[in-house]
Amino acid sequence: MLKRTLLLLLFCASGLFAQSQYLFIPMDAETQADHLKAYGISYWVLSKGTKVKWLLNYRGGSFLVPNVEEIKKELIVRGVSFEEKTEAEVSSILELIASPSQNMQEVLLEKAPKIAVYSPTGTSPWDDAVTMVLTYAEIPYTKIYDEEVLSDQLILYDWLHLHHEDFTGQYGKFYRSFRAAHWYVEEKKQAEELAQKLGYDKVSEEKRDVALKIRDYVVGGGFMFAMCSATDSFDIALSAEGVDIAEPMFDGDASDPGYQNKIDYSKTFAFTDYTLERSPMVYEFSSIDMTTKRTIDRELDYFSLMDFSAKWDPIPTMLNQNHTSLVKGFMGQTTSFNRKEVKKNVLVLGENRINKEAKYIHGIRGKGFFTFYGGHDPEDYQHRVGDPPTELSLHPNSPGYRLILNNVLFPAARKKKQKT
Repeated sequence: MLKRTLLLLLFCASGLFAQSQYLFIPMDAETQADHLKAYGISYWVLSKGTKVKWLLNYRGGSFLVPNVEEIKKELIVRGVSFEEKTEAEVSSILELIASPSQNMQEVLLEKAPKIAVYSPTGTSPWDDAVTMVLTYAEIPYTKIYDEEVLSDQLILYDWLHLHHEDFTGQYGKFYRSFRAAHWYVEEKKQAEELAQKLGYDKVSEEKRDVALKIRDYVVGGGFMFAMCSATDSFDIALSAEGVDIAEPMFDGDASDPGYQNKIDYSKTFAFTDYTLERSPMVYEFSSIDMTTKRTIDRELDYFSLMDFSAKWDPIPTMLNQNHTSLVKGFMGQTTSFNRKEVKKNVLVLGENRINKEAKYIHGIRGKGFFTFYGGHDPEDYQHRVGDPPTELSLHPNSPGYRLILNNVLFPAARKKKQKT
């Protein structure tokens, strides 16, 4: 009887030991039902004070979290695919990842970053791809704008996204097509009123100082992500500090004569040797953007993600985690970047070699980091003013949107020095 009892206890103990202790969230193409919400789950787990393991290049950049009933229920509610793993199974996975022969790496995510989205009051979430995907993934964010930036509130946030903004004060160069449109007239009026409220005579001068504050935020250790026109217009504003590049219809007076020769490329984050577009009738800021120089059919428009060493270059590897290395192209006011005008010390993460254009780039400035991503909406090829919003529930596995969410989680990682 005693022997039978001991055997029963041993059996029960061994069964308990073999119980799943981890929840594995796969991020490959075959098994994950909703890649975008998987990022939201990881962020949610971090916000609860629990660390997350990001398994770079293992099944599409999968996540590993403790097997807690609360987390399991949340995964089910949000429709995110997961697998229960035992200690032995996880040890086997981590051993494979640690092998020198594998281009994989285990990265520990420690704290949910506090997120700010630079966006004017009244903009709808669907006006910007980042706010759309943050909302869909259920990742909280705070909207801030010029008043908050100029009053040094950026220090409250770990990660900053720039709305599709024009930091040069030329109102997005929409003058030719929309100068009589009600929304254009109203937005111009609101921008001028805000500039005056903040003590500026010109919107261009106010936007310049906003760009300088954002620059200081990054140099001090912040993480900045920008898309579409916020990329090149930000750099142009920095390079044109102290130079009037706006024509009379934008700021009430003439631009500086020969202002092209006064541009200081040493002040920019990503771009150099570009030529500014002088005409207010041209929907373009400079030669940086490749929109009008593209010669590729829509059906063939893809960009490829670069392959980095996960063990030596974990940062670009994190930013490029995906279930495919080939991503559908998409357009915007700033669609992509002229490779010749991207600084040599800036990493190209994604490119279209046929057009000799960079789509997705990353760099270091001071103690901080920046990522520029060309285009407006990864699932709307040629978004136009007034077009309906993208319904992300129809694109839960979007590779293009995954790149945005890689950047959102990036500040949560314990950093290792980059070798590239």
